[in-house]
Amino acid sequence: MERLMSSSISSKTHFKSSIFVPPIAHFEPKRVGFRQTWLSKAPVRCSLMGSGSADVGEASVVKKMESNDGIGALSTASDSYSALKIKEWEVERFQDEIASCQGIRIRRRPPTGPPSHYVGPFEFRLQNEGNTPRNILEEIVWNKDKELRERKPLYMLKKSLENAPPTRDFVGALRASYARTGLPALIAEVKKASPSRGVLRENFNPVEIAQAYEKGGAACLSVLTDEKYFQGSFENLEAIRNAGIKCPLLCKEFVIDAWQIYYARVKGADAILLIAAILPDLDIKYMIKICKMFGLAALVEVHDERELDRVLGIDGIELIGINNRNLETFEVDISNIKKLLEGDRGEMIRQKDIIVVGESGLFNPNDVSYVQEAGVRAVLVGESLVKQNDPGQGIASLFGKDISL
Repeated sequence: MERLMSSSISSKTHFKSSIFVPPIAHFEPKRVGFRQTWLSKAPVRCSLMGSGSADVGEASVVKKMESNDGIGALSTASDSYSALKIKEWEVERFQDEIASCQGIRIRRRPPTGPPSHYVGPFEFRLQNEGNTPRNILEEIVWNKDKELRERKPLYMLKKSLENAPPTRDFVGALRASYARTGLPALIAEVKKASPSRGVLRENFNPVEIAQAYEKGGAACLSVLTDEKYFQGSFENLEAIRNAGIKCPLLCKEFVIDAWQIYYARVKGADAILLIAAILPDLDIKYMIKICKMFGLAALVEVHDERELDRVLGIDGIELIGINNRNLETFEVDISNIKKLLEGDRGEMIRQKDIIVVGESGLFNPNDVSYVQEAGVRAVLVGESLVKQNDPGQGIASLFGKDISL
């Protein structure tokens, strides 16, 4: 880590000594363009225009650049930009290493070689694993990273938050439904398509489906917002909220950046999905804090033991979704929930009073009973409901009884 964060950076002319990079504790996230990078709050030691080493801040560097003739300033600006791109690349590699150490196999973006001026360790200069996604989840994440580079700046979203509708109690709605029916609370999903099943419903009207779910007894709703792979949208989320649906709404998105949480809140979400398979622990902690700041619930999704252990080590978790579907292969195994909730993990969840949400592969009353016996207090169901002519009646078929009020 020390070598990675403090490798020296050379330039052709004006940067005659290496740029000093402070310890990682001195870094804070800043937005450059539409992506997050790390810029130092501590002074930067550099040599500009042959003046020798000095501790200078950002303003001093700018002032020094402005004091020279146009050509010199442009050259220094170019060198500064190269140095920044190199540092961004190094930090991205550092973040990838952290994710890998936590068992995260999904790469955040296509791997690339270093910038042209990079003169760090030789093995880093050679590294380039190719730009082909290894599975469907990685492909979705890479596409999401590309989408985010084209979005509005965060400061514009912050202004829009003033007009966002108030949040509803997502967790409270699940607890109330479970207490009322004695059955797992239903999070019914508004979902048109999926990468594994294709289009699930041709005559897709998100508002009508949401209304049918609410009438059928759903405690909360989940709305797919990914456009490319699930044919969803944030406009669907907004339309459902504006239609007067009383059920709290979960934004079902592949979240990789805090920007998406802000946007979901603007569009009327009451809860947000965070997927442990694509988010390092620090990102999950950071995003949970943002959710709490907005009054949003965070449903943290896991698939295997390692992901569950990571999430159980994070404070402030109220909802854990256990997905029976492996998002790398899209294969489904309903026994996955039972396996993860056995032994010490299940006991820890009960002690912390965490609501476990069963996800994927649930089609009939036997499936619901199976996961309830394993320790589930809520279920998230989409495909088996949305394919029904009457999605509301599909809820009664799923539970084997009418659970509406």
